[in-house]
Amino acid sequence: MLEVLAQRTRHLTVVLEDIYQPHNASAVLRSCDCMGVQDVHIIENKNKYELNPGIELGSAKWLNLTKYNKDENNTATCLQSLKDKGYRIVATTPHTRSCSISELPIDNKIALVMGTEMSGISSTVEEMADDFVVIPMFGFTESFNISVSTAICLYELMKRIRSSEIKWQLSHEEHEQILLQWMKGQMKKADLIEKEFYRIRSTNPAG
Repeated sequence: MLEVLAQRTRHLTVVLEDIYQPHNASAVLRSCDCMGVQDVHIIENKNKYELNPGIELGSAKWLNLTKYNKDENNTATCLQSLKDKGYRIVATTPHTRSCSISELPIDNKIALVMGTEMSGISSTVEEMADDFVVIPMFGFTESFNISVSTAICLYELMKRIRSSEIKWQLSHEEHEQILLQWMKGQMKKADLIEKEFYRIRSTNPAG
């Protein structure tokens, strides 16, 4: 766990808007875990986010998943929350070209937005995005599968981020918080154990 945590980052996060195919939803989480991206933000405007255990292979339990499904415009709620935390909203689309994924500036924190399988990003994302990126392609097909696109973008961005002088690692507080979260996830009756620990500690602070 400590070795994996040392490679985790919140400098880059992924936003999934209305993904409805379980194999795509699951493959994206697997890619995030493998690439060291800790947080995934899931927007459910029309489609409920479903996972396929045979594809995600338990990756979901190692990630922080935040769902947005309570507001009239969950996309706006999600993106504004990320902007308030200092993220630049970067939308992937083959229609609005700003730069190639390999040319995207990485100095600021990045929230990479992937749109729904059929129609791509919504008009809300287009309005709120700070940057647009494309993946260079050389065939007749207009776009990659959503899970493939995410994996390519994450690989390219994380390769550049890790080789930069950016402080991309988790803070000490984030490190300890996620470690506790992971450890509790591997223990039976973790909440009871934690409660008993704090009870004993409160009665004997020196111990």
